Amino acid sequence: MAVYRGKYVLQGLKEITPEMKKDLDLAYEICMSYNDNFPCEMCGKCCRQPNILVLPEEVDRISSAAKIPLHEFVSKYLVRTSDGRMLFAKTDPCAFLSVDNRCKIWKDRPEVCRDFPYAVSMFMSRAYIALTDENADIIKLTEYMDETWPCTKVIRGTVSEKINEARKSRELQP
Repeated sequence: MAVYRGKYVLQGLKEITPEMKKDLDLAYEICMSYNDNFPCEMCGKCCRQPNILVLPEEVDRISSAAKIPLHEFVSKYLVRTSDGRMLFAKTDPCAFLSVDNRCKIWKDRPEVCRDFPYAVSMFMSRAYIALTDENADIIKLTEYMDETWPCTKVIRGTVSEKINEARKSRELQP
């Protein structure tokens, strides 16, 4: 299993070649440009997604922020996958989403929550495919997002331009 930047699981790949890394870096830049320029609108849509990953180094911090003893937090709020990753056990909605769509642990939320929906494996891998395959349907980048998401509207309105700019940049690379 290939892992990009230590956290993005690229299923189906055993390794990332140097050429692939260049293209992944371009896809990552596209994703991060969204994350940086379009702050969360607190719609709560992403807080209902499966597979909310919690990194080992985040467990203590989140447990403290939630005011839940560590042992209880690990046993009641986390599940371990067959490949050893830890995920929130309750995600529809997340156990830490309040009724007003505000995160109860906002300052200490997992990194994947900070990155979602823009800088996540699914969006990045689709941006990568769009960059490397001229025939790829760019709009399919957001198929996994519900049409009512504010961020989906932002992406659909700008992603073609961003992909085309990245393709030109890719052609200029040595």
